[in-house]
Amino acid sequence: MAEIIFDNVTLRYPIFNSRGMSLRNQLVRIATGGIIESSVGQTTVVTALKNVSFHLKDGDAVGLVGHNGAGKSTLLRTMAGIYQPASGTIKRQGKVATVLEIGAGLEPELSGYDNIINLGMMMGLSLEEARALIPEIEDFTELGGFLQLPVRTYSSGMTMRLMFAVATGITPEILLLDEMFSTGDAGFKEKSQARIQKIIDAAKIFVFASHDMNLIKNYCNRVFRLEHGSLEEESIETIA
Repeated sequence: MAEIIFDNVTLRYPIFNSRGMSLRNQLVRIATGGIIESSVGQTTVVTALKNVSFHLKDGDAVGLVGHNGAGKSTLLRTMAGIYQPASGTIKRQGKVATVLEIGAGLEPELSGYDNIINLGMMMGLSLEEARALIPEIEDFTELGGFLQLPVRTYSSGMTMRLMFAVATGITPEILLLDEMFSTGDAGFKEKSQARIQKIIDAAKIFVFASHDMNLIKNYCNRVFRLEHGSLEEESIETIA
């Protein structure tokens, strides 16, 4: 059984050397979507998530919506265990796969093949299991000979294809996906959407941050709206 439980979770982090700099404070507010809660000395404390509670279980496909900087990516990273809360508790059960940003976890000097193995092992696979992913990823990404080249030579679209293919090469119990899933050419969109549908149909947890409400309605059965770090659940029928 896969499960994620957030119980009154608050996430804060400091921004140093910002006291008295109104422009810097405004940029911090825009970039994080959080609340600039207090300033102590030269440190500004940003509350990125505030008293967030929810329970996800097998079969939940959740769309995260909200304006740029509302806290969607921060919430995904906290679900993944990348960020640790200042208060509250998080329970997570199940193998997690993430596609959160282009290039995250990749070694640019290594080849695509080497990165497939590295990323697979970071997801908890053995070396043999990671190597076994290669033929299917070759077929899915259609990167051909580029897989022999260093990832630093890839375009952002090629990098996204590789990361997406590895993250979804196995059926994880929990898949956390940022909205770059909706990028790429028409052919790759169709393939990636079919792949995501297969994962959703496997009755595990899927969390997807996007501005594309059509994708949210197509692939999700729950919707969380974030606003400056606060979360409210909305009916899937009412989102626009």
